[in-house]
Amino acid sequence: METKNNSFLMEEPVGRLMGKYAVPCIISLLVGALYNIVDQIFIANASYLGSYGNAANTVVFPLTVIALAIAVMVGDGCCAFVSLSLGKNKPQDAGRSIGNSILLTILSSLVLCGIYLIFSSQIIAMFGGTVNEETFHHSKEYFFWISIGIPFYMFGQAMNPVIRADGSPQYAMASTLAGAVVNMILDPVFIFVFRWGMMGAAVATVIGQVVTEALAIWYLFHTKTVKISGKDFKLKREIAGRTLVLGICSFLSQISLVVAMAAINNMIRKYGAMDDIFGQTQYAQIPMAVVGIVMKFFQIVISIVVGMAAGCIPIVGYNMGAGAVKRVKELFTKLLAAEAAVGVLAFMIVEFFPAGLIGIFGASNESSYYTDFAVRAFRIYLCMVVFACVNKAAFIFLQAMGKAVASTMLSMVREIVFGVGFALLLPVFYGLDGVLYSMPVSDILTFVISVIVIAATYKQLGGRSISNDD
Repeated sequence: METKNNSFLMEEPVGRLMGKYAVPCIISLLVGALYNIVDQIFIANASYLGSYGNAANTVVFPLTVIALAIAVMVGDGCCAFVSLSLGKNKPQDAGRSIGNSILLTILSSLVLCGIYLIFSSQIIAMFGGTVNEETFHHSKEYFFWISIGIPFYMFGQAMNPVIRADGSPQYAMASTLAGAVVNMILDPVFIFVFRWGMMGAAVATVIGQVVTEALAIWYLFHTKTVKISGKDFKLKREIAGRTLVLGICSFLSQISLVVAMAAINNMIRKYGAMDDIFGQTQYAQIPMAVVGIVMKFFQIVISIVVGMAAGCIPIVGYNMGAGAVKRVKELFTKLLAAEAAVGVLAFMIVEFFPAGLIGIFGASNESSYYTDFAVRAFRIYLCMVVFACVNKAAFIFLQAMGKAVASTMLSMVREIVFGVGFALLLPVFYGLDGVLYSMPVSDILTFVISVIVIAATYKQLGGRSISNDD
């Protein structure tokens, strides 16, 4: 097989490379996020589902993130490993990493699927699904079909960054886009025409995921830069271990979000029951539905932020491997500026147009309590979104440089120490609003740490004293 050289990653202007790799990655992640968001939009606008279906979607959402966390750990780790290997002119190691990553993804997805199917009721309860009987019923129905699709979903998501690392970011984008388009077409048919309810939304999603997986499999037989052979599919501890270490930050950034969401959902259930309005059975699901919608908008913002940073991983890895640290520093500067700009735009939208956002998710079918709480939730929960964007960029850039330990520690502090800690603490003093305050407080404190890390990174890049974490 004829392979292509990735030396252009060290030759083309940094800004051009950033656009070439980041834009397809952003679109891929946005499209991936749209799977769940589109489901929620159609569910919310179906009068026979409404906020009960929305709340159920919020309950199941973090459970799909667990699958995504495992997939991106393998995929992003493989992407970084491949890029570093190609930069060091070691294509054999790149091929072994891809083969091992495929096996790890298949095995882990089957195990997770089995766990979800066997312990569905207990898992739904852990994530706040018992807020009322109707929400639990919808959650269980939706979760069953989503669980069936876990192996397809994980394979497509894990192979997406691998395809980018092989030099085909446009194909990675197109494969994800194709699945999402199928989902968007089938959602209204299954929900409004067939009236399959939560099952319809889930089945549409799974069919879209199968399409993405099929396209990823096709690509693996037509790689451009890395040649994959049969021997690469033998698990090797050193290859699999290094791949997972490089991807651990991506895993923790996602899995810690799951822990935070579990804490938030349970605090909403607990303190919502104490509220004069939301303590009433007919309104009990509203806070959970609303916070889920706010998180979905934030997921769109973070998809752009992560896409910009993750899209740069092959560029950073190759230049780090080749010792071109000046180009790495230039890329870091451009990335931070772009991420901050995204944060400013998101801030303006949530502060000035929250009613318009909530209107997309079926507010016209709900009580005024739904809209009022949603407007307040958007304005409080995301008031420090600029800091959140810069923080995320710093974490991923360190990962791309091969500094997995530093990146992982920062992510853990943000998501577990601050994210979960304040989600549990602040509601004690501020009730439901305390859940909303937990996000901006966490982002402010993390930003202080990020500034120190960013300054130290610039100093290292300027002094050329870079060393990868093992």
